[in-house]
Amino acid sequence: MRGLDHRLKLWRGVGAAALLGAGLGLAACGGEGGEQGPKSSAQAGGEGGESGESAAPPPAPAPAASGGETGEAGAADAYAGLSGGARSAVRFQHLKGFLLVAQAAAKAGMVEEAGVLVGQGALEVFDAAPAEMPGLTRPDLDAVEQLAFQTPTNQKMSDAIAKASVKIDDLQRKGGGVDSELVRRMLALTRGLYGQVHAEGGEIDSVEYQHAFGAALGAQDALSKAGIALKAKDAARFATAQAEMAKLTALFPGPSAPETPASKRDLFAQIARVELALSGM
Repeated sequence: MRGLDHRLKLWRGVGAAALLGAGLGLAACGGEGGEQGPKSSAQAGGEGGESGESAAPPPAPAPAASGGETGEAGAADAYAGLSGGARSAVRFQHLKGFLLVAQAAAKAGMVEEAGVLVGQGALEVFDAAPAEMPGLTRPDLDAVEQLAFQTPTNQKMSDAIAKASVKIDDLQRKGGGVDSELVRRMLALTRGLYGQVHAEGGEIDSVEYQHAFGAALGAQDALSKAGIALKAKDAARFATAQAEMAKLTALFPGPSAPETPASKRDLFAQIARVELALSGM
């Protein structure tokens, strides 16, 4: 159902060694029924993976998700025209969104999935521009990702994600904090990522669903952190923005994509309502 692109993206996000160590073959990532458990890295690139095709050379590695310097597809609008601290603020919040959706997965008992999401955030946000995230290192994220494959409790995984989230908040605060513009940028990110959820032929890209959900949670988190300043400007409008944001995140029923996610039209319309509530703030 998910197709090769989904499997390669998931494979890149967590790493072959981690997936194999957890007993997660490509078949566990939505592979066809003919796949028989974990494959070697040479086999992983094949479409069918049948044992009789070993003579064929593996294809070239798939490129990282096409987002240019922003790290993943659909993220361009969120970063457009930004530099310096403003750009770092978006990047930190983008990563925070991955941690928030990973935390939702951990609390739902999907501990290994939570680790995959942290790994994808590290790959698509941090690795894309580590210089834009001063104070954060790859090991900070790797430690959380790897914990997922050491059979921790849901609470232990959730606590590790929360600790990493607090560090991101602290670094973001040192860089200038959060304002309504960051909320708007995260809404643009949500729009860009959700635009890829409904693929051709009616298929649903579950990876992009999770990333879009993370972006929406990141927008909600940014709105909450900017609350004191926004209330001072217009308490009534801020309350409306919060209510509309809650309706937006409610369009994501959970950390796993449902069989029929909200339509792009409905989700984009709700983003527009949040943006309208934020206008002038």
